[in-house]
Amino acid sequence: MIQKISQYFNGVQVEMKKVTWLSKEEMLGSTVIVGIFSVMIAIFLFFVDFGLSEFVSRILGGK
Repeated sequence: MIQKISQYFNGVQVEMKKVTWLSKEEMLGSTVIVGIFSVMIAIFLFFVDFGLSEFVSRILGGK
């Protein structure tokens, strides 16, 4: 059992050496893009939700 756990962690260590990590600039750029995209999606969903709620409200005679 302990041998299998040891083999697992050795395998993890070998695989982690193969990973290529992003540079600081690449990570910052990706973070900014994800942030901007998230804000755009949030604004879009706000308008869709608001529009649909107004539409349903008028159909049901709310206002």
